[in-house]
Amino acid sequence: MTIYLRADRAVFRFSGPDAHKLLNDVVTGHIPAGDSDIAAWWALLSPQGKILAEGLAGWAQDALWLDVHQSVADDFLKRMKMYRLRAQVVIDDLRETHRAGFATEAQAGAISHADRLGPARLGWRVIAPVEAIGDWVADDAAYRAARIAAGMAEQGADFPANDAFAHDIGLDILDGIDFAKGCYVGQEVVSRMKHRGTARRRPVIVSGIDAPAGTSVIAGGREAGTIGQVVDGKAVAILRLDRITDPAAVTVDGKPVTVALPDWAPYAFGETVPDEE
Repeated sequence: MTIYLRADRAVFRFSGPDAHKLLNDVVTGHIPAGDSDIAAWWALLSPQGKILAEGLAGWAQDALWLDVHQSVADDFLKRMKMYRLRAQVVIDDLRETHRAGFATEAQAGAISHADRLGPARLGWRVIAPVEAIGDWVADDAAYRAARIAAGMAEQGADFPANDAFAHDIGLDILDGIDFAKGCYVGQEVVSRMKHRGTARRRPVIVSGIDAPAGTSVIAGGREAGTIGQVVDGKAVAILRLDRITDPAAVTVDGKPVTVALPDWAPYAFGETVPDEE
């Protein structure tokens, strides 16, 4: 079975008796506590609730294996070392020794986890030492196309660090937030948005694009957001739903495009939310 190299991902391993507690106390998601073939989605937030890093966490070989976008890897490592304090946790930076990949099935001889909990999944995340990836396909277009078709926004490709709230990318819907656990960094903002229903921006699939990532999406003469990474004329855009009152009249770079909601979306075009106090 083919494995596609995701060269833009950085791999970290958290081990030790306090590894689960550290991550569970700091990031948004439900962190696996033992053997599981599913990797949970999570985000590290700023105190103001903005996403600083996001990725998957899966348990294997007595450790938690996380991946983040290369652009935020240094900051993620620095912050996690700061939060570690005196906890008994070893944080291994595996950027030089391991790689992350994508496959449609679990892979024997590698660390394989189903890509996230929740109502939508993207095949399997695979992690292996660099010496074992010789037959991996270097182009990850298959992953990018699957991600966009599923309407899943991704840091680095669709939004930068410290730009989006957790609700903006659907973390609350796709089980990337554990609402049953205690406090974590940025938890107050996440809880307020959940209970007040103030999430204005959500992932939308945009098709028929002839423009680069970062181009504005115009609806009703107003900017609703920008498109993310474009693959075969499609992209995920994090858009203001209230500004898309006529989905048939949306343009990108002056040209008409088609907008659609992900299959997992409980939200709707034209939806309005209360103002923050």
